[in-house]
Amino acid sequence: MDYFKKQLDLLKTEREEDRKSYQQMTESTSVAERRANGLSWYPIAIRGSEMSRGDYLTVEIERTTHQDIPHQLRFGASAVLFSNHNRKDDHLDGTISYQSGNRLKITLRTDELPDWANDGKLGIDLLFDDNSYDEMQAALKQADALPDKDPSARLVKILTGEMAPAFHTDLPPYTNPALNASQQAAVQKILTANDLAIVHGPPGTGKTTTLVQAIKALIRQDGRQILVVAPSNTAVDLLSEKLSEEGLNVLRVGNPARVSERLMSLTLDSKVSEHPSVKEIKRLKKQANEFRDMAHKYKRNFGKAEREQRKALFDEARKIMKEVGNTEQYIIDDLITKAQVITATLVGANHYTVKNQRYHTVVIDEAGQALEPACWIPILKGQKVVLAGDHCQLSPTIKSDEAARKGLSTTLLEKCTALYPESVTLLEEQYRMHETIMGYSSRIFYGDKLKAHASVAGHLLFSEDSPLSFVDTAGCGFDEKLEGTSTTNPEEAVFLFKHLTQLVASLGTYYQPKDFPTVAVISPYKQQIQLLKEQLQHSPTLLPYADKISVNTIDSFQGQERDIVYISMTRSNTENNIGFLSDTRRMNVAMTRARKKLVVIGDSGTLSGFGFYASFISYAESKNAYQSAWEFMDI
Repeated sequence: MDYFKKQLDLLKTEREEDRKSYQQMTESTSVAERRANGLSWYPIAIRGSEMSRGDYLTVEIERTTHQDIPHQLRFGASAVLFSNHNRKDDHLDGTISYQSGNRLKITLRTDELPDWANDGKLGIDLLFDDNSYDEMQAALKQADALPDKDPSARLVKILTGEMAPAFHTDLPPYTNPALNASQQAAVQKILTANDLAIVHGPPGTGKTTTLVQAIKALIRQDGRQILVVAPSNTAVDLLSEKLSEEGLNVLRVGNPARVSERLMSLTLDSKVSEHPSVKEIKRLKKQANEFRDMAHKYKRNFGKAEREQRKALFDEARKIMKEVGNTEQYIIDDLITKAQVITATLVGANHYTVKNQRYHTVVIDEAGQALEPACWIPILKGQKVVLAGDHCQLSPTIKSDEAARKGLSTTLLEKCTALYPESVTLLEEQYRMHETIMGYSSRIFYGDKLKAHASVAGHLLFSEDSPLSFVDTAGCGFDEKLEGTSTTNPEEAVFLFKHLTQLVASLGTYYQPKDFPTVAVISPYKQQIQLLKEQLQHSPTLLPYADKISVNTIDSFQGQERDIVYISMTRSNTENNIGFLSDTRRMNVAMTRARKKLVVIGDSGTLSGFGFYASFISYAESKNAYQSAWEFMDI
């Protein structure tokens, strides 16, 4: 089918670009550079090892220094254990099977550690993530070749636009006093849909709350197990926790990003460790490791008899591990059968423990940030899909401009929303923003349908404050500069912190430091963020509030909120060139993070050449929220 051929081509283009940028980052770089880029842990110490499934060895590792550097080593990722004495020859590939804080476990394709592992200078490097691409590619090929008798065949035809979705019309109306009218309508749509329901959740409208109640209602409806997935571990964690709080039996497949006790108790590892049959596994593993340790004693003095004895001991250890594998599988099958909800990332839905599970309903949250090829992994396990998200916020990160341009950046959520408006429910009431902050976003992105709940519609930092401010730097000579590939505007950064300092001083009469409002300072440009972070360090009057002020890119704030948000627009030039400020979805995310006050600082001369910003400036003027930076020049 041409539909999937096109997706396969786009995925191939993306994979090649991703691999190319990975190679550029790793091939000629030192271990210190790889560590700085989040691709390595070095140095590390081995804290223990044990035999695991097959002829594999699981090694526990601790990062002993540079512990504050953010990294990309995650559960399920391919990685390599290496010796920096001789990186070319001394390395072993494996898969990260657990990661938390500064510890991880890596399962290596060997039954014993090589001699070089005792000589120090060890590290872990992240390998290129072929596994995710392989899973996505396999799902697209499977969808393309799906026989008509397959339970998912009808769903595939609907999602590719060949058939229209259907609904039961005979169900009684769903009522839940804890939900507002549009949230109840969304749950009703999910219950009545035969194949497809879409929850369009703008910022602050309670999408997660709605989904959790819908999943509860689905389980009440027919008792069938549900698969709940999302593109990020953080989104999966949030849903897992909320579903568990509602009393559902949740099984979290994979390794949570947030290490809370509640979440850990939902994981397969934790549930296995509490299973009555686990004593038998511990006994067998101990025995297998004893045989392995005995075999290691024969390592140094080798003759024929010793070699045979060593082999016999390893064979015995393997035989016991096979028994361990069978007992583990029995426990896992038992736990999976009892779970009401299985939660995982999109790729994690194919984890070996649940690979062959089928479900009636699959729920995909944050579908606006999910690559379409990844969505097909869980979809092919179900007959009905619920897509939840907001295609008016950030789309997935795509490395290849060509793949994005040719359609990879268009998500399944976006396509289905356009194809089947009858499947969509828009959540219309938001619980985050003052109505003036919400107003522009509602008009441009949501057909003016959003309303602010009474509890937030008029909330302010203090009674005389204004919720919105556009501070115009036109004519101030705040010119942008190019730093490498990123744009900066040093004068705008200095001005922003002067403005914030003044605001913080005026808030001092209303708030104690401990209940001080939270502040986000955001910009689309990474280099501008660096300048803003430096400015914060050089603002002594703000330091007492440093734990209340976060400075970061817009993308890193998706899904979050703060009392006060400052946006540094950064662009200021005579050519009206606004670069990727033209991605209005990113701006929608930025403008909807603020609860009580939004301050946008930018050059109207540069911005108003683009309709979206010209209209925003007019909106600010209509709300008496336009100010010139000149008014603040003496501060």
